[in-house]
Amino acid sequence: MDDVQEIPDRWRELGRFIREQRDLSRLSLRRLSDLAGISNPYLSQIERGLRHPSAEILQQIAKALRISAETLYERAGLLESREGYGDTIAAIHADPLLTEDARQTLIKVYLSLRSEPPPPTDEPVPGPRLTPPTDGAAAGGHEVTSG
Repeated sequence: MDDVQEIPDRWRELGRFIREQRDLSRLSLRRLSDLAGISNPYLSQIERGLRHPSAEILQQIAKALRISAETLYERAGLLESREGYGDTIAAIHADPLLTEDARQTLIKVYLSLRSEPPPPTDEPVPGPRLTPPTDGAAAGGHEVTSG
């Protein structure tokens, strides 16, 4: 019985999230529908949870909102949620003190850091290290080399 309730709730939550993102971006319903290339009534129905948009429509909405399509896919249940991922992006979008440029920069940096696998724990992380001077460097001086 819970599964039956979960599906409509998921679409309503997705619609609420899209509306919140639209409000945060200070876009009217008409403007977002124009940017996404969908009709105004259809977007309104999505926001109210009455319509179930395809992955393609979600991608168009995400692009217009300048958010990750993956975030909308997760909220729609089309993609398995990765713990913490969507919450971080949502928090960046929800911060009223950030400009739109700052939001996009933070998201790009966050996603680039998430896409890099962490270094193995049994190997040292390469980076700058101090080595003794090899030629006429001042006494007590060190060279910085990468390695």
